[in-house]
Amino acid sequence: MHILAEFKEGLLISLRAIRGNKMRSVLTTLGIVIGVVSVTLMATAIEGVDRAFARSAAAFGTDVLYIQRFPWVSNEDWALIRNRRLIEVGYASKIDRQVKLSDAVAPVVGTRRRTTNGNLSMEDAFVSGTTHMFMMAAGVTLADGRFFTAEESNGGRPVCAIGANVAETLFPHEDPLGKVVRVSGHPYTVIGIFEKQGGLFGVFTSDNRVIVPLFSFQSHFGGRRDATIQVRVADVKQMDDAKIELEGIMRKIRRIAPGKQNDFNINQQELLTQTFAPISLVIASIGLFITGLSLFVGGIGIMNIMFVSVSERTKEIGIRKAIGARRRTILMQFLIEAAALCLFGGVIGLAIAFPLSLIVDQVLPTAMPLSVVAISIIISLAVGLISGFLPAYRAAKMDPVEALRYE
Repeated sequence: MHILAEFKEGLLISLRAIRGNKMRSVLTTLGIVIGVVSVTLMATAIEGVDRAFARSAAAFGTDVLYIQRFPWVSNEDWALIRNRRLIEVGYASKIDRQVKLSDAVAPVVGTRRRTTNGNLSMEDAFVSGTTHMFMMAAGVTLADGRFFTAEESNGGRPVCAIGANVAETLFPHEDPLGKVVRVSGHPYTVIGIFEKQGGLFGVFTSDNRVIVPLFSFQSHFGGRRDATIQVRVADVKQMDDAKIELEGIMRKIRRIAPGKQNDFNINQQELLTQTFAPISLVIASIGLFITGLSLFVGGIGIMNIMFVSVSERTKEIGIRKAIGARRRTILMQFLIEAAALCLFGGVIGLAIAFPLSLIVDQVLPTAMPLSVVAISIIISLAVGLISGFLPAYRAAKMDPVEALRYE
């Protein structure tokens, strides 16, 4: 209880001292404000990018394998892999007949085309052709409507399912279901709308896509295209075995002789997360180090002002010691003052950083969870305690007789 009383007394004295030197206190906390704003904005940007990447990676599905011509991440010489043969859509049916560890196979081909609804247009929509098995193979979800059936797929009917961004762009004030969009002039009736996935890579999510039946795609946009074969594994615990199985099937389909290297790749979500994690760590480390320098400068400013404050209040310290104040009481008083200054700066910095993060979010994804707020407050207090320790220690060590003589 005695310590609590000392803490309360020290807090009141510190607040009086801060109020008594308003301008100096404001200028002192300015460095902390700038530092907290910098660190908070950097932390929100890193958090936002990490979350956006996680959403983008989730769009690939943890249980989906992608048979493609090229690897997503590779150290191979491009000259050795650039002339690989195309992946053909016909492989999907051959794989489906032979595979045992997977329960859905769908070929996907794509192109970028101008898509319109009256006067509204989307210049860079990703138009994909696939079969009715796409929903199972890709693991995507419809927000409204339905996906095309096997009959519509095999018959090449002019129907489509569109992504959330396509729906928002072409149908801002009406329900897209049953309406007609034109893809390079070809009419398609909208029968389904995908749930919004978000993320960094709109090309890989369904948000910017118009998905049409494969045969319709081939008749309108050309049949000889490099395809992706999406394969959904029945049991995620058997991903490695399923990958080995698919490799064997593909080698047989492509007639690759024993001992020869594969001229295709089987990609999966894990490759992206493994690659992004160390890159994200390096970016975060460098960014936080650079922004942390501003906090360091702010901390030096706090320390200098606290030394000045101790010098100005030397006689006050002598009087308090003469009437029985302990060293820890004086130490606590000045530590509280330094921490309070930094805490005020931290709160002001957060108040500035939040609206700024909303502005930055228009260009780069940001997120300010409570953890970032808590870290900013803790950092502010830590800077105050560290910066104020030496001045507070000096005040606590003063000889009361010498302090009372000080002019």
